[in-house]
Amino acid sequence: MPAHIVSRRSFLVTSARAAGASLLPRSGLPPEAWADLPMPAAGGPLEKNLDTHITAYMPAMNAPGLTLGLTDLNKTRRIAGYGYANVDQRAPVGPDHLYQIGSITKSFAALVILQLHEEGKLDLHKPVLDYLPDLPILCEFGPITIHHLLTHTSGLPDDDSIFSADPAARLVQGFAPGQHFHYCNAGFDILGLLASHLDGRPWRVLVAERIFKPLGMAQTRPVITTADRDRYAIGYKSFWNDQIYPRQGRLAPAPTIIMDTASGCIASTPGDMARYARMLLNRGASGAGRIVSDASFALMSTPHIKAEEFSPTASYGYGIAVDTLDGHKILRHTGGMVAFASSIHVDLDGGVACFASINAMQGYRPTAVTEYAVRLLRAERESKPLPAPPPIADPRDIDNAKDYAGTYTAADGRTLTFTAEGKRLSLVDLQNGGQSSIVLQHRGGDLFSSTEPGVLAQCFIVFGRKPGTSESNSKDALQPVVEVSYGPDWYTVPAYDGPRSFSVPPELSLYTGRYHSDGAWGGDSFVHVLKGQLLADGEVLTPVGNHLFRSGEDWNPDLIEFFHIFQGKAQGMRVIGEDFFRVDVE
Repeated sequence: MPAHIVSRRSFLVTSARAAGASLLPRSGLPPEAWADLPMPAAGGPLEKNLDTHITAYMPAMNAPGLTLGLTDLNKTRRIAGYGYANVDQRAPVGPDHLYQIGSITKSFAALVILQLHEEGKLDLHKPVLDYLPDLPILCEFGPITIHHLLTHTSGLPDDDSIFSADPAARLVQGFAPGQHFHYCNAGFDILGLLASHLDGRPWRVLVAERIFKPLGMAQTRPVITTADRDRYAIGYKSFWNDQIYPRQGRLAPAPTIIMDTASGCIASTPGDMARYARMLLNRGASGAGRIVSDASFALMSTPHIKAEEFSPTASYGYGIAVDTLDGHKILRHTGGMVAFASSIHVDLDGGVACFASINAMQGYRPTAVTEYAVRLLRAERESKPLPAPPPIADPRDIDNAKDYAGTYTAADGRTLTFTAEGKRLSLVDLQNGGQSSIVLQHRGGDLFSSTEPGVLAQCFIVFGRKPGTSESNSKDALQPVVEVSYGPDWYTVPAYDGPRSFSVPPELSLYTGRYHSDGAWGGDSFVHVLKGQLLADGEVLTPVGNHLFRSGEDWNPDLIEFFHIFQGKAQGMRVIGEDFFRVDVE
């Protein structure tokens, strides 16, 4: 059965591996709080439609608070806060609360680089090592230019830091620059260092002077620091960081972080982000003059390379995705932080844009809100009927739930039983003697997870079908489900006719176990053997060197390294620059 490949960001953050589930009493907010959700002042038909959607969206997505800025070409149309900036105190979201915008920061970095290009201080197609020769990177597949860094095509791994605690460590390319799109935070951190080097001022100073001040973004902070803690909405993350997070899972306040790197260090307000989006709508122009020239903005908004991570139709420009919405060219990006998630939609053809952010990290971004807001404002500007609020899918629903129903048996006689009722798939709760069941969350394809804390909640539940099909086939073409796995445990039905024994290289036992990181981006990672292959949190690991593995495509530069082999077990694991250490706990 094909192993599920989780995304680069979800591998690091165990508590945010995906989203899904129903509204349960274990929600971050008690049910009575949703009934009296703080709302902005009433407005006209557009605002009513938007508020209707958001007030349904937030309970369904378990978002404690949401901040929103909506603008057209000429002025800000709506600044609104929904829900709570502080759940315990029932403090509503206000217009001055700071929200971390995450990777939307990359578009700011791109604008600064384009300004320096206009000033003749850098060549976009010159190797970055010509400017910063001391960078700890190895360009084994070819020189990395500024253009490659701006478009995530450098071939470098998506490390959380350029500089490792190991002085000998280097970021090593996995493919020739320009050959693939591979999202790379380290690349934009390098761009921030380059901007500081050429400008002569720290990133926090130069981005404020070059972008914030001309746009009147007086509330925006260029770095994340505890000095601004009182200005923030409280950010929330999963209460259990060793389990797969259900959409309605219990939340807890997240620890504060300090961040000064250009891949994602800006915190802002909805009013300031509306000003920023308005500049993008005007293609680099603002009331105080141009931020970048027409030519530079054209470079920024050119679809340089396909970027399906954002959508099947998306490409990537400079620091921002380029896509289409209803036939219009749009710029879009999302931002995921430890405890915030953001989205920006800029409809260049329609002349409208929206920014939204929620104060929780649960594996999704509020893209549905920004997209609907853009459609609403565009319809109003074009004097067309306002679109109805889009449906909010219940991730418990799956049309072919009956495909998975049945009892599956392991080699040692253990069983897992699944039942289907309508569109719901449930797992019989073995801890309660089979007297109750747990409705599962659908995660896409043949992938599910538990909604019950502590009950088969540490790994995905992965079903497998007979060979000769794929998840991309139409539903009618899918073969019968014949197997299911949970971590290293594998179960089949009588119709399974594939191999039942597998050759397991003995060295794989060095790596299996549970690893933990105390870092803000860490959590727990589970490494196990399934059907003769080593997996880490659902990703098949392919050996590429001494205790070194690769997940995903054979060009993927994000390597996984195990270290400190002691008494037959690796004591540590490094994933995308984050160190995890073996733990032996229940």
